Amino acid sequence: MIFTIFLMDKPGTADLRVQIRPEHRAYLAKHSERMAFAGPLTSDDGQTTLGSLLVMEFADRQAVEAWLKEEPFTIAGVYEKPIIHVFNNMWPQKAGFPPA
Repeated sequence: MIFTIFLMDKPGTADLRVQIRPEHRAYLAKHSERMAFAGPLTSDDGQTTLGSLLVMEFADRQAVEAWLKEEPFTIAGVYEKPIIHVFNNMWPQKAGFPPA
C-alpha cells in the first residue's frame, strides 16, 4: 500500500532539524526503494521549512508507525503528531518531479 505521511515540525525546532538532517537523510536513503517521493514542506517563500511530506510503500499502517518510531527527526522531537493516509495515485506524474 502507498501512504502519504505529513509531518509538521514543532515550533522552535528549526535548529534541531538542521542538526539532525544528516541522520534523517541517511535513514531515508536506507528505505529509498519504497519511496515514491519525499521532501520538505515550506512556507510560500520556498525557504522556511515547516515539515516533511513522504509518499512511501508499506505493508500496512503498523509498518508506517514502526518506521516512524525509528526516524531520526521523530526520535529527536522535531515532528508533531504525524498524519498518515493511504494514497491511491490516479494521475500520471508529469509536473514538479525531477527525472529519476
